[in-house]
Amino acid sequence: MLERMKKMIKKNKGFTLVELLAVIAILAIIVAIAVPTIGNVIGDSEEKAHEANVELIENAARLAHVSGLEVEDDGGYSINELKNNGYLDELPKKVGENTYQPTDTVSVKETNSGGLTIEYEKFSEEN
Repeated sequence: MLERMKKMIKKNKGFTLVELLAVIAILAIIVAIAVPTIGNVIGDSEEKAHEANVELIENAARLAHVSGLEVEDDGGYSINELKNNGYLDELPKKVGENTYQPTDTVSVKETNSGGLTIEYEKFSEEN
């Protein structure tokens, strides 16, 4: 019976220190590759969301102009004016470091060929 117990104890298997270190090294390599990749994905999605918000604002200004909303003296519409007149449901939310202020403007200029040039202009403290 004593011999059986010695054999059972010897059959207990586990991981050696070298095996554990190898697993940790592999996990470290995977993390080193994955973290920058995830950071790039987040950055790209923030940039695309900002571009979509700018396009939404510009389309609201285009619709306002075509609908006959009077253009302000500076040749454009403020985001707040577009919102108050029903062309935007709400101010776009902050995306990454891009914030949208009610005083931001969208310039609207008619071209010689009868088209429109519409451009979003970020409000700055210097204005």
